[in-house]
Amino acid sequence: MKRLLGTVGILLFILVYPMLISIYVTLPLFIGYAGYLIVQGIEGRGWRYVLLPLLYLLNLEINLSLPLLATLFAVLIYDLLLYPSVLFLKRCPPCVALISVVAIDLIYFALLLGYDFIFSTVSIEINSLLLYSLVMDAIVAVLL
Repeated sequence: MKRLLGTVGILLFILVYPMLISIYVTLPLFIGYAGYLIVQGIEGRGWRYVLLPLLYLLNLEINLSLPLLATLFAVLIYDLLLYPSVLFLKRCPPCVALISVVAIDLIYFALLLGYDFIFSTVSIEINSLLLYSLVMDAIVAVLL
């Protein structure tokens, strides 16, 4: 029963939270933390660590009208290029999580800026709310 409630809670978060972000813009995006969970799943933590954050990120991109699969590309770029060099901090898991979340967020924001430049659009405004989202993402990575 407890496991069922946890699963239902996670699925409700995946489905409802992106819709709330589109209404209340001050809620953090948690792109980096979801990306870090995907990296953990790729490294062998299980399929749930890949599938559930991927569903969240896709739902987030659809609800906020962001470029589709850009978050997945940011996670894959991080996993292939930067994650092996961060693993020297294995004795400090919060350090690995913090560096991973910040790097995934920065790669994603760079991809968004490149997308906006190439297609002459404005996907997301670079302002203090984006910095707030990055800080909240980092705090969640260290605490969880």
